[in-house]
Amino acid sequence: MAQGNIDALAAKLLHHYGLKLLPGQSVVPEIVSSAVFHLPGDPANASHVYGRYHNPTWEALEGALGVLEGAETLVFPSGMAAIGAVFFATARAGDRILLPADGYFAVRALAERFLVPLGVTVDTRPTAKFLDGGFAGYRLVHIETPSNPGLDVCDLRAAAAQAKSAGAILSVDNTTMTALGQRPLEHGADVAVCSDTKAVSGHSDTLMGHVATRRADLMERFKEWRKFSGTIAGPFEAWLVYRGLETLEVRFARMCETARVVAQLLAAHPKVKAVRYPGLASDPAHAIAARQMLTFGSMISFTLADGPAAERFIDGCPLVQPSTSFGGVRTCAERRIRWGDSVPEGFVRLSIGLEPTDTLCRAIESSLEKL
Repeated sequence: MAQGNIDALAAKLLHHYGLKLLPGQSVVPEIVSSAVFHLPGDPANASHVYGRYHNPTWEALEGALGVLEGAETLVFPSGMAAIGAVFFATARAGDRILLPADGYFAVRALAERFLVPLGVTVDTRPTAKFLDGGFAGYRLVHIETPSNPGLDVCDLRAAAAQAKSAGAILSVDNTTMTALGQRPLEHGADVAVCSDTKAVSGHSDTLMGHVATRRADLMERFKEWRKFSGTIAGPFEAWLVYRGLETLEVRFARMCETARVVAQLLAAHPKVKAVRYPGLASDPAHAIAARQMLTFGSMISFTLADGPAAERFIDGCPLVQPSTSFGGVRTCAERRIRWGDSVPEGFVRLSIGLEPTDTLCRAIESSLEKL
């Protein structure tokens, strides 16, 4: 998708809700907290039946996210709830699913602790070699690209071709990029999932996730799963995400541009042993990333001498918040090894926020110099 199309998409997103308004209606979606709705006569004639089935505030958010994704979209109370919906709505006893060995650890834990006991076989492969061996025999293939936290990249178009040939469903976790930075459905994926807790809401104050697909059969399964499992989003949380979504385009552009500058700084600094950022020409993932990503994201990983050095860097930089998660307005960092990721002791995941670029660079450089 060309930049002009992204600009048009961002503009459409801002005005999508207003196109349906009647005179005197609020231009901001209302927070509808009712669990029940006026329901005389035949329920089939009602727009809303029950709070576990429908909610006008969710629907406003789903409409906006649908514009962003270019596909029907369903919201869930967290990114993991969205991934869980994909897993449990598609996998059955006797099925095999394939997951990234180096992606978000909670995804593997969910599959291993709850799907395996139900008779589902779970295999893993590293993102950089995810296509090796093909997808024959798999019911579901789930990719996270760029991977979190290592930032390896998988060729989505090639993965989609292999999945289609094997009769597998291809699901892509697009959280690190959002649909403004990478568009899995346009590369042939069946499903795109995203943790809207991160950049989409953008303010680190709510949990949310969504699933998007152009396949009506899969969307029907996801809707059934949400309806009967009760994995529903709260209306106030949906409203917060809607509010954040309206500024995603300007926030994400600023964060990605700053990340590009910070990655170059880190790559040139003698205290830094290694840097991963798909936007660096020297990065192993750069060639694939340049083909399929619209920008290179706001997350960087880099390695310092050891664990204590990494902790000193994080604690010594006043413009880096020591916290987990990413995509918020404040730059944050953490050592991912503390969560069990297979990374070096000195590995740091750095999520770039909205601080002025030069000011942030000076703070990062100053903290590195003190090591």
